[in-house]
Amino acid sequence: MSLALAGLPAQAQSVAPPAAAASAPAKSAAPRPVALPAGKNEQLQRVEVSGGPSDEAVRRASTASKIIITREEIDRFGDSSVGETLKRLPGVTTGGRPGRGGEVRMRGMGGGYTQILVNGERMPPGFSLDQLPPEQVERIEVMRAPTAEYGARAVAGTINVVLREALQKRLNDWRAGLSLERGHISPSLSWSRNDKLDEQGGAYNLSVNVQQSENRDHSLSTSLSRDLRTGLQSLQRTDSQNEDQRRNLHLTARLQWRLDGGDTLSVQPFLMAMRSQGQNQAQLQREGQVDPALNTFDRSQTASRNSMEMLRFNTQWSHRIDEESRLELRAGAGAGRGDSSSLREEFKTGTPAPSRIQQDNSDSSDRNWSLNGKYSRQLENEHSLVGGLEGEGTRREQERRCLQNGVACPGLLDFGDDLAASTQRLALYAQDEWSVGKQWSFYAGLRGETIATRSSAANYAVSHRASVWTPLLHGVWKFDEKSRDQIRASLTRSYRSPNLQDLIARPSINSFYPCASGQACGPNEVNHADRSGNPLLRPELATGIDVAYENYLSKGGILSASFFARRISDLMRNVTRLETVSWANVPRWVSRPQNIGNALTLGLELEAKFRLDEFVEDALPINLRSNLSLFRSRVDGIPGPNNRIDPQPRATANLGADYRLRSLPLSLGAGLNWTPATVVQQTLLTEARSSRKLVLDAFALWNFDRDTQLRLSASNLAPLDYTTGSTTTTERLQVINEGGGRSYTVWQLRLEMKV
Repeated sequence: MSLALAGLPAQAQSVAPPAAAASAPAKSAAPRPVALPAGKNEQLQRVEVSGGPSDEAVRRASTASKIIITREEIDRFGDSSVGETLKRLPGVTTGGRPGRGGEVRMRGMGGGYTQILVNGERMPPGFSLDQLPPEQVERIEVMRAPTAEYGARAVAGTINVVLREALQKRLNDWRAGLSLERGHISPSLSWSRNDKLDEQGGAYNLSVNVQQSENRDHSLSTSLSRDLRTGLQSLQRTDSQNEDQRRNLHLTARLQWRLDGGDTLSVQPFLMAMRSQGQNQAQLQREGQVDPALNTFDRSQTASRNSMEMLRFNTQWSHRIDEESRLELRAGAGAGRGDSSSLREEFKTGTPAPSRIQQDNSDSSDRNWSLNGKYSRQLENEHSLVGGLEGEGTRREQERRCLQNGVACPGLLDFGDDLAASTQRLALYAQDEWSVGKQWSFYAGLRGETIATRSSAANYAVSHRASVWTPLLHGVWKFDEKSRDQIRASLTRSYRSPNLQDLIARPSINSFYPCASGQACGPNEVNHADRSGNPLLRPELATGIDVAYENYLSKGGILSASFFARRISDLMRNVTRLETVSWANVPRWVSRPQNIGNALTLGLELEAKFRLDEFVEDALPINLRSNLSLFRSRVDGIPGPNNRIDPQPRATANLGADYRLRSLPLSLGAGLNWTPATVVQQTLLTEARSSRKLVLDAFALWNFDRDTQLRLSASNLAPLDYTTGSTTTTERLQVINEGGGRSYTVWQLRLEMKV
C-alpha cells in the first residue's frame, strides 16, 4: 500500500508484518514501566511491541476494504480449522452440519462467489480451506471487494490465507491434542519451527500437522411423491448409518535468503495427503404406488476407500531495481493424485444374495503451473503504481472402471469411462494508488482475464473461451487529519467463472433408474435426474458498490457499518429439465448448469469489536466481539417470495467475549454463531430449505508458565438437529424430500509448548 503507516498510533498487541516485509527481522522495544496510583488494584496488561503495524492499523490504512486476522487472534480461540476462525467475521457463514465446518461463504453466497487464495494464489482442485490446520497459518486477509492484484473472481469477496513465514525470530512450538465426539477420540500433533539459515539473513519455517479422525452419523430421510393427476402417492423412508475414518498430513515450509543488493529469494513447498475409508448402511421402506421402472431394493450397504496426495512447489524472487522500483517474479508447479473405490450392494427382503452389485474405481491425476510477474514503483506523495502479468494452467485426467453385476456399467454409450480436461488462464492488470492531502486516498485498477477450457472423452471434444475486463475503483475519506473516523467506498466489476466440472459434458446416470447392460437407458423421474455439465456455460458478471463507515477506538477496537450491492448478469444455476439425450431411447430428466438470467443482492454488515472498559468506567477489560449481517437478494425470472441467490440466508450474527483472570493464569472465552432457517426458490420447479444453525463455542486456557499452556475447548455446546429439504413440482408430479440428523458437541484438549 502507498499509505504511510509510520504515523499511525501504536497498538498494544502482537503484529503480523506485511507480506513484502516478511523477511525483515522485528526489533522489539522494551516497554516502559508504568507507575500505578496508590490504592488501586488494576490489572497490568500484557504488552508486546514489534516492528510492524497492528491489524487494525493495516485495516485502517488500506484503501480497499480489508480485515486482518493475525496469528495472535488465531491462537486466542484455539480453533481446530480455518473455517471455525472465519465464521466469527461479519457476513461469513459455513455450510454443513453445526460444529462440523464446511464450505466458507462470504455474504452467504456459496459455490464460487468467494475467492479462496493461499499465499496470494489459487489452489488446485482437491484443496479445501476447511482442511487446512490453523497452526500452519501466519495470518488471514479478508477483502470485501475485488482488487486488480488479487483478482476479480470475487463477487462476494476474497480470503487470502498466508502460511507461516520465515522470520528470524526463533520459534519451536509443539501442540498435541485430543478431540472427543460421540465417544470417539481423534488425536492430532503439530510442530512449527522458525530459525536462521545463516548469518546473512537467511531464515526458514517448517510446519507439520498430522491428524486422525473418526465420525459416525445417523440420518433419516423421506421422499414423498404425489401424482397430481390421479392423487396416488408413494412414500420412501431411508434410515442411514455412516462411519468415516480419516488420516491427514499437512506439511508447509518456507526458506528465504537475502541476496546482494537487497534482493530476496524464497521457496515454499506444500504437501497434503489424505486417507479415508467409510461405510454406509441404509434401510429403505416404501408405501403406496411404486414406479415399475424404479430400481427397488430394501437395504443397501456401501464400503468406500479414498486417497489423495497433493504437492506444490512455489518460488519467489524480489529484485530492487532502484530506491523507488521493485520487480517480483513468482513461479509454481504442482501435481496431485486421487484414487477412490466403492462397492455398493443392494438387497431385497427375503433374498440373501444381493440383487445388484456395483463396483466403482477411479484414478485421477492433476498437473498445474503458475507464473506471475509484478512491477511496482513508489512515487512522491504516497503514490504507487503496480502492473502485473499472470499465467496459470491446470490439467486433469481421470480413468474410471465400473462393473454392474460383473459386467461393464451401461449408460455412457457415447462417452466412455475416461476423460481429460484442462483450463488455462492469462491475466494482465494495472493499479494506481495515491493520497490527496491527509484525508483522501484513492485506488484505481483495471484487470483483464482470459480463461480457456477444454474437455474430451471417447467420442467428443469441447473447448470454451471467455474474456472479462474488470475496472475497479476504491476511495477512503478521513473526517480530519487526526480523526479515527473514516468513510470508504468502492465501485467494482467482478465475475464468477464456471467450475471445470460444470463444463465437462460427460453425464452421470442416476442409480435409482439405471440402464440395462448393453442397452440405452429408459425413463426416469425428476427427483432422480441424471447429471451433466454444460460446455457452453458463460461466466457471471457482477457490478458492485460498497460503502462503509469505520470508527477506530483508542484501545484497538472498531465500530463499523458496511453496505454492499451486486448486480449479477448470466447467473449460473443447476436446472432440471426433460431432455432428449444420446444415452436413452426416451427423454430423461437431466440436471445441468445453465445461465438463467440476472440477479440482485444487497446487504448491511454491522461490527463492534472493543474492550468493555472502553465504554464502561471501572469495568473489567473483557474483549467483546459482535456483528450482525442482513442480506437480501432477488433472481429475475423466478417467482418470489424466496427467489434468492442460493444458499444465501437472510441474516447471520456472532457474539463473543474473552477475558484473562486477574487472580489466576486462566483465560476464558465463548462465542455464539447464528444463522436462521433458509428457504430458496432455486428454479421454477424446485424450492430448497435448510434449518437454522445456532453454534455455541467456549474455551479455557491455563498458563503453567510463559512457554506451556493447556487448552480445553468445546464446539457446538448446545447441539441442535439439522435438516434440509426440497420440493419439486412438475405438471404431473410433486416430490417432497426431507432429511437430516443430529449434531454433536466436539470436545478438545490440547497441550501447547514452546521449546
